[in-house]
Amino acid sequence: MRHFAARHWGRGRPDRPPFTPLTCGFVLRAERIRQGRARLSGSPARAGIPARPHTLEETGPARGPADGRTNDDENGCGCAVRDPEALYELEPQGVAAVEAANTAVSSDHGGPDGGLVLLYHFEGFMDAGEAGGQVMAHLLEEGSPVVVARFDHDRLVDYRARRPSMTFDRESWTSYDPPEILLQLVSDSAGAPFLVLTGPEPDVEWESFAAAVGRLVERFGVRLAVDFHGIPMGVPHTRPVGLTPHGNRLDLASGYPVWFEQAQVPGSAQALLEYRLGEAGHDVLGFAVHVPHYVARSAYPAAAVLILEAVQSATGLVLPGHLLRERVGEVYADIEEQLAQGDGELRSAIRGMEGQYDAVAGAESRESLLAETAELPSADELGRRFEEFLAEHERGAE
Repeated sequence: MRHFAARHWGRGRPDRPPFTPLTCGFVLRAERIRQGRARLSGSPARAGIPARPHTLEETGPARGPADGRTNDDENGCGCAVRDPEALYELEPQGVAAVEAANTAVSSDHGGPDGGLVLLYHFEGFMDAGEAGGQVMAHLLEEGSPVVVARFDHDRLVDYRARRPSMTFDRESWTSYDPPEILLQLVSDSAGAPFLVLTGPEPDVEWESFAAAVGRLVERFGVRLAVDFHGIPMGVPHTRPVGLTPHGNRLDLASGYPVWFEQAQVPGSAQALLEYRLGEAGHDVLGFAVHVPHYVARSAYPAAAVLILEAVQSATGLVLPGHLLRERVGEVYADIEEQLAQGDGELRSAIRGMEGQYDAVAGAESRESLLAETAELPSADELGRRFEEFLAEHERGAE
């Protein structure tokens, strides 16, 4: 797994060496010197950073040198990071809409503990079956989005790794489609407001990005942050779709079986964001939906529907997803048609997976899975499948 991480760290960008422990040590020693000087000067605010970030009302706007760096921000390893608030630009109309929504939610719940839900998913990393991408597309299509904040994609996105589209018409360039990482306010089917954060996964400055999102979570009083994506698993499409919840609010997603205890997999900005928000004391919840590995690179609406159901159950939002549900049967029919035209090898493999699934699930019920003792995928097997999926994904992008 370490070899994979080293091989894919820069996604084909040799000009960007990794941030080694040695360079991190230099920054950390410089930071300790700064803190010592701050203690001698009698400035406790500059001598250290509390574990949980202050709200904007307590600290005020961050200030720093012209390059956007500030001495008052650190990441999880104690290394200085850039000013998080310099990473995004607020849209006044969207901010006003969120404030109005928060007022309405607080009034409905009889106090300030209501708060909005934040759903987030990023393109470009692991999303087997396009599960998270389908959910986000559905939410934005149905939710009348209003932009609240725009992140600086020039700082976050490596254009050489994911080149934006441009249109050439006869003798000139006529359009450019830049990447966008947006925080937007949308509504569910009952008109209840919530926030969505989506766009391409940042290639760089993950710590600054996580800190910036943390500032927005504080500012807008987010009560629960939920992320989701699809992962490739050795499960058949002929059985119910499985789900692995994670985070510090598993009480909101009870009743799902534990498929594995521990696994080391390649990191992502989405996973780091969940980790940092939880570390700061915010409520976080994530859903990893299990997609049959042989359809992992195609849209698998059954996985998206399960995510919607899990999010709806955990948050109270009304997310029926009628269009996605209509496509479930169509995709199943397409899979069966392709299997019928095949040589029978895949069909035999699927029968084997059905037997394994039934041995674990007992009478094919999700509840009985908790009581059965059967051999589950090991951490090494899961890591290998993740690596194979990511390698295929990257080859397809090249």
